[in-house]
Amino acid sequence: MKGAATAGADVLIAGAGLVGLSLAPALAATGLSVALADRRPLALPEAPRDDDDWDARVYAISPGSAAFLRALGAWQRLAAERIAPIESMRVEGDAGAVLRFSAYDLGERALAWIVEERALAAALLPAVHAAGVALHAGSGFEALSLTDEAARLRFAGGGDFVARLVVGADGARSWIREAAGIRAEPRPYGQTAVVANFACERVHRGCAYQWFRPDGAILAWLPLSGRRVSIVWSAPEPLAAELLGLAPEALAQRVAAEGRFALGEFACITAGQGFPLRWVRVPEVVARRVALVGDAAHGVHPLAGQGVNLGFGDADALAAVLRERGPLRDPGASILLERYARRRAEPVTAMQTLTDGLARLFALPMPWARSLRNLGMTMLDGLPHAKRLLARSALR
Repeated sequence: MKGAATAGADVLIAGAGLVGLSLAPALAATGLSVALADRRPLALPEAPRDDDDWDARVYAISPGSAAFLRALGAWQRLAAERIAPIESMRVEGDAGAVLRFSAYDLGERALAWIVEERALAAALLPAVHAAGVALHAGSGFEALSLTDEAARLRFAGGGDFVARLVVGADGARSWIREAAGIRAEPRPYGQTAVVANFACERVHRGCAYQWFRPDGAILAWLPLSGRRVSIVWSAPEPLAAELLGLAPEALAQRVAAEGRFALGEFACITAGQGFPLRWVRVPEVVARRVALVGDAAHGVHPLAGQGVNLGFGDADALAAVLRERGPLRDPGASILLERYARRRAEPVTAMQTLTDGLARLFALPMPWARSLRNLGMTMLDGLPHAKRLLARSALR
């Protein structure tokens, strides 16, 4: 980037994670010129070496997100043998209450599909190239100036970029968000998500499991293809440190035992990794010439597996607003950004309220709270219509 001259486009997306990669071709399809910038070089992830080579980071992709990715041509590039549908889900409270969901009952092929992060990136990057998106990678961001006419981003390696709209897709600790003067309101959960993949003794039949534990931890088993599962153990920090310090064999035994060996014995495929959990509220997701998407715009507890789906929903909504802009040619016009903010306010607030409320409710140690939450789960399981309403909001 050193010595680079000023470049420009209608829209500059800062951040080439999954949400930024999906937004770029979606915006290009609206007739806008689009550029994508990231601190890291952009390259196709390495393909799996063999059947036991799995990415520790996986996502539960909802039917709504799958439809969005299919419209971009990315979903079709995923290897079918590496995708596992969640056909049913069993959620167990910390006093024995059970809540069940079934794709069949909802008239869906699957509640979600479990897909590796690297597979999604590898499917999206060709869509970015095919859409003619300009790439600016390998240099950090140094300064952002915003005027009524345009935004100017200066790269740390030299050179400026001028756009009519800058989209912050640069994650939970977004540099763009901070530079635009938008102050996030984070609150640590005091938990770390421990993720790892395992081979299991018994077939899972497309069932996802989730246990709310008396210590406030939440353990989820997500089906991978074959006799494999991926786990997310949202654990209090001392427990997370203990889990991450275990040898692979000991971790596999601990995870299997915590789920009462529902799928038999486990064997580690990928070592455990830890990700600190924070709830993040962003009061405004737009500013002058700036819009935020993905983790830059919101942070949710992973207990519902909806973080990346909210991000894809942001990308879909922003692309729709700009596609429907009519005679208004400026993609950074405040009226368009306000439409985007309004469109995303309700689904994001609803998901944040649900996940944060459940995480906090199950963290309460008092006996009355334990009885109340398990009674609520039991009652909900007996109300098919209410379960369908809850599930459908997550599916879309």
